[in-house]
Amino acid sequence: MTLSLDEKFAYMASGHPYNDLDPRLERLRDQATQKTEALNQAGSTAEKERLFRELAGHVGARPFVNPNFRCEFGRNITVGDDFYANYDCVILDGAPVTIGNHVLFGPKVGLYTSNHLFDAAERRRGGCVAKPITIGDDCWLAANVSVMPGMTIGAHTIIGAGSVVTHAIPSGVIAAGNPCRVLRQITSADRTGFDPTSGMN
Repeated sequence: MTLSLDEKFAYMASGHPYNDLDPRLERLRDQATQKTEALNQAGSTAEKERLFRELAGHVGARPFVNPNFRCEFGRNITVGDDFYANYDCVILDGAPVTIGNHVLFGPKVGLYTSNHLFDAAERRRGGCVAKPITIGDDCWLAANVSVMPGMTIGAHTIIGAGSVVTHAIPSGVIAAGNPCRVLRQITSADRTGFDPTSGMN
């Protein structure tokens, strides 16, 4: 039985092994590459936003994506309001990627829902598995952060540069390392009194 594309992606999101060499997936990857190339070459903020909305499954208000953004399919990416991705972001969205409101990505952040199977013979035949990634509101992922399949990062959390997220990270913390670990809570002591309207900034 041949699954429809929607059924195929639902099956992939369930965590079951799937054929990554399916010609339909290969065509969709080629289309996503063409779309991201257009996005990365766009000259205006309005044009970038229009092309990003065409690429991703759902996009909130005021997204901004710097070059060179890359994704596997695009259709499985959901972002909230005021999403900002700095240079060289990569999202492999074999399973859903859900990003909340006011999320910041530093340069070279990578979100990877998909993984090849461990058995070499199965891997040669295109065996992969994908698990969803969820990032809460007001998160900041600093430069070179890698988020592995199936991970959840809670709201208001900061992930330090170079971290590899291999376990769920709770809300309201600073976490860093490989593997990424919680360092401390974010508290009111972290407030600096910054006010962009004060005339002193």
